[in-house]
Amino acid sequence: MTKYLTPSPMRSHNKRYNASTRHRFTRLLKGASLLALVSLGACDLAPRYKEPHFVVPDSWQGQTPFAKAAPADATLPSDWWVLFHDPLLNKLEDRAIAENGDLQAAAERFLQARALVARARADLLPHLSIDAGGSDNKQSEDRLFRNGATLVQTQEEYTGLATWEPDIWSSIRNRVRINRQAAQQSAAQFAMSRLSLEAELASDYIQLRGYDAQIAIYKQSIAYYQRALDVTRTQLKFKAAPRLDLARAQAQLYTTQASLYDIQAAREVTEHAIAILTNSAPATFHITPVNTLDFHEPNIPTGVPSGLLQRRPDIASAEREMAQANRAIGVARAAFYPHFALNADGGFEANGFKLANLVNSLWTYGAQVNIPVFDGGLRRAELQRTWSAYRETRDRYRTTILAAFREVADGLSRTNRLALEKKALEQAIRANLETQNMTMTLYQGGVGTYLEAIFSQENTLQSRIAEVEVATRLYQAYVALIRSLGGGWDVKSLPTMAETLSVGALQFAGLHHPKQVGDVKASEHPEAHEDLTHEAPDEIGRGNAALRPLPTGTLP
Repeated sequence: MTKYLTPSPMRSHNKRYNASTRHRFTRLLKGASLLALVSLGACDLAPRYKEPHFVVPDSWQGQTPFAKAAPADATLPSDWWVLFHDPLLNKLEDRAIAENGDLQAAAERFLQARALVARARADLLPHLSIDAGGSDNKQSEDRLFRNGATLVQTQEEYTGLATWEPDIWSSIRNRVRINRQAAQQSAAQFAMSRLSLEAELASDYIQLRGYDAQIAIYKQSIAYYQRALDVTRTQLKFKAAPRLDLARAQAQLYTTQASLYDIQAAREVTEHAIAILTNSAPATFHITPVNTLDFHEPNIPTGVPSGLLQRRPDIASAEREMAQANRAIGVARAAFYPHFALNADGGFEANGFKLANLVNSLWTYGAQVNIPVFDGGLRRAELQRTWSAYRETRDRYRTTILAAFREVADGLSRTNRLALEKKALEQAIRANLETQNMTMTLYQGGVGTYLEAIFSQENTLQSRIAEVEVATRLYQAYVALIRSLGGGWDVKSLPTMAETLSVGALQFAGLHHPKQVGDVKASEHPEAHEDLTHEAPDEIGRGNAALRPLPTGTLP
């Protein structure tokens, strides 16, 4: 109910008016105070939230190809890529974290989520506003009942408005908590975006170095095949070999050259991908090739499965989503109860500058109550939906945990088997190199056939390329395993509920860029990253590595 009272300009009614005003104003203050006390001890209608505790295995299945971590190395470092001992990779990762556009966009989404916390929290406080206006009003001379009044009147009005909704059923508080938890979820999503960026860059860089090693092998084999072709021409010149051997030697050489072009194209495409990840235009970005795939095999502490729940950003994000769905139930329940609102409006209205007179004052105060009676099942349907949404988030949370366990198990299996496969291929290379040397010696002596020499040469090339491919996959599997273990992240890195608020009710400074909280770092000056022409960082000690030499002493 809203009451409107206007003071009378007649002096004879002032005492009665003042007594009535004081009485009603006192009742309003008592009612507002009562509502304020009730609001401070408001009922929270959200179910009691308790994070699920799953029964998980005590250890990971299988054995890893790396040694058990020492107590000092029980967790992964946040800059986990340093475990590969590659200075250029370190520089590329630092640049990507600082300048990648997608990552900076994820950081800005977190800042926006923090701003939504402040917006939702504002509904807990009274809202005040001031209005002012003035006008000149001319009336028609033929207006009825004008009684000689002036044609032009000046009117000025100055009023203030105050409104407040007591949060008796914690509906507003639960909306604030939902936004706080959403901000924490956004921080976890930023951490997952950063980890994915780091892993993608490391995987692409390893693939690039794998292509470098393959290109070096192909070039070395092409040089060897060219010398073998010269030997075949000499044999043919002296009638010691049929022309068929010459055709076979030429076909082998040209086929290998074609394979080289294919690998070179793949390397260029991978280099372009790295350029984009590091905020560089591909046209100006170039990484100097090397001759070998030479990374340090990292010692990765896996921990226990239960610890994974604290180290995976996607698991933390799913848990925060579940907490939000729990609070949404409280908001839906609050819709079944009465809601109150208080408002007060007052000021002065007069002709010209006569505002100082009390008789020219005006004010309005009132209280409103909304009691839901019948809405065709709307509120019940919404409550039912929120319960279902909460159960859905619990299901997704469990699925996210199982997917994380699967990724770790896959990583352990891949690193274990690929390491064994790499060792077997290294032995096969040594055997094929020896066979290649012997068959060429026999062919030059006129005892063996060139067909046998070609078979041994092809086997040697295939085993060397396969060894590089397996080594590339092994190092990429290490990266995938590190990513599945959370990349050194911990749930303690999330901002607290209190830290999610980005601006205070009376704050007027620091609105352009809020203070950093947690491990989310957004760029204060994005225009500093608009130069897309910078090249890759200088390499340190990687350009002069040599391939294992082929035993080519039998060729001239």
